Amino acid sequence: MFAIIETGGKQYRVNIGDVLDVERLNAEEGSTVELKALLTGEGAEIVADATKKVVATVVKQFKAKKVVVFKYKAKKNVRKKQGHRQQYTRIKIDSIV
Repeated sequence: MFAIIETGGKQYRVNIGDVLDVERLNAEEGSTVELKALLTGEGAEIVADATKKVVATVVKQFKAKKVVVFKYKAKKNVRKKQGHRQQYTRIKIDSIV
């Protein structure tokens, strides 16, 4: 059985037992979170049912590798260097209810 979930403005196709990294969720490590399932399916049968939920366990809170943003204007001696580290949450899908 699979489900399509939405979190952080993105949609993911998940099965029971999958581990995936999503944008930071406001939850402690080891706690469970419920995510709304947009679609569910088994085999060739797909059901658009908004009452289903996906229960997941928070495995880890972490930051991604640093991305360097460098902006400049040619021939003007204008330079700006920034770094960014996106925060992520690693979750494990426990059940589709």
